[in-house]
Amino acid sequence: MTKYIFVTGGVVSGLGKGITAASVALLLKARGYKVFMQKFDPYINVNPGRMSPYQHGEVYVTADGSETDLDLGHYERFIDEELNYTSNITMGRVYANVIEKEQKGDYGGGTVQIVPHLTNEIKKKIKEAAATSKADFVITEIGGTIGDLEALAFVEALRQMRDELGKKETIFIHMTLVPYIFGSGELKSKPTQHSVIQMRSLGIQPDVIVTRSPFNIGNEIKGKIALFCSIPEENIVEAIDVKNIYQIPLNFYHNKLDQVVLKQFDMKVPRIKLKYWEDLVNQVDSLDEELNIALVGKYVELHDAYLSVMEALKHAAYSFNKKINIQWIDSEALEKKKLNQVFKKSQAIIVPAGFGEAGSEGAISAIKYAREEKIPFFGISSGMQLALVEFARNVCGIRKAASREIEPDCEEAIIIEAAKKLGNNLVVFEKDSLIKEIYKKKEHPERHRHEHIFNLKYKAIFEKNNLVFSAYDNKKKTVEAIELKDHPFFIACQYHPEFLSRPNRAHPLFTAFIAAAVKRQDLLKKKKN
Repeated sequence: MTKYIFVTGGVVSGLGKGITAASVALLLKARGYKVFMQKFDPYINVNPGRMSPYQHGEVYVTADGSETDLDLGHYERFIDEELNYTSNITMGRVYANVIEKEQKGDYGGGTVQIVPHLTNEIKKKIKEAAATSKADFVITEIGGTIGDLEALAFVEALRQMRDELGKKETIFIHMTLVPYIFGSGELKSKPTQHSVIQMRSLGIQPDVIVTRSPFNIGNEIKGKIALFCSIPEENIVEAIDVKNIYQIPLNFYHNKLDQVVLKQFDMKVPRIKLKYWEDLVNQVDSLDEELNIALVGKYVELHDAYLSVMEALKHAAYSFNKKINIQWIDSEALEKKKLNQVFKKSQAIIVPAGFGEAGSEGAISAIKYAREEKIPFFGISSGMQLALVEFARNVCGIRKAASREIEPDCEEAIIIEAAKKLGNNLVVFEKDSLIKEIYKKKEHPERHRHEHIFNLKYKAIFEKNNLVFSAYDNKKKTVEAIELKDHPFFIACQYHPEFLSRPNRAHPLFTAFIAAAVKRQDLLKKKKN
């Protein structure tokens, strides 16, 4: 029977509940158990895919095509398991489902209420995750902070599950802040006490408290928290600040968090297999030399808008013993700058996905600079589309060449609108292409999230000018990747390879991109010397 682990947060948001939940899942998987993860978001938006990157960071896409919260990216990177539509539920989606049922008459004309209708819908989603995954553990993170008005229905649903299933089937892990007061030089436990009081007022007694603090809280504060929160000291687990997030599962392992969970469930504690993760952490901690990668985008003010791209770049650099230093370049501001100064210290340029006309001309100018100056370039999704626009204008001589999103008055666009493609779709690589050599296979499923594709009517003129269409969908109707001959590295793809990158298994396209950047760095060093 599936066991349920609920992760909540108190005092303030942004404590790292997602990383805590993912770390618990990683440790349990390392002990041989099957795990699955969920994120419940309190906001009323129905679909995270419609939210601005400035508001909530990137939209992460799962294999089945669900557009989700960015925390699911952390989950998949930590546990290396594919998640699905049951993994991210917003309060808006819960309301929408209940209202739809009411409109269809499913409630027989009865009064629809938060309890039991909303809470039943929430419990159904938790149990659906267990049924579809057949996991030993479903780990569910509740977004926001205990006491948030919009999250109360989620919390009430979890309280009901505890009542229905008991302590042997459910566990509450509550993460709180233990702040350091500089004036008195003290760590304070009072916010944690108040947070637990608030949870109790909602009918829930936490089983485990994870304390976020800048350093170890010590036995005195741990004892105080245990006393006032009615919890055994061994169930208080410290989460101190770290520079490397991949260290966190190891810290929890040394604090025996996974053993505390298994003890409550009265389950066996199999021998753990963590060497692969320890090797990863040691490798990351030993990195010294930096590699400068220019990221040209329209949402650079909020780095979380490119979270998976950032992580994929880091993963690829590990095998070269390099730290990635991302140079954040606003594509809108780039339109007014001298490119040779902007990219003076860049070993490579990446243009990730973005929507709308704003900043497109700046990104196109960056792509042109990378092409002409032989700087390694990697374009993703709209980064590929803009690379095609740049090539059409400046190499093929097509004066009006864009999607109508960029140039509304163009006679016939080279980038046309299509049905939205989401999730895993097969990509087939062309014979004798660089991309096929990189993947070392004929085809590969990749994550997609796009609404625009290349107009194949223009294919011949591009090929005449030595641009290679190096990958297609399995029906050869959609161009999935392009590359340039006689360039150190110039590849762009329609799909999102960053979603498949893992800390201990970098995506091959990112690895090849970083390899080209390292080669450029070495050549520039030789010239200097």
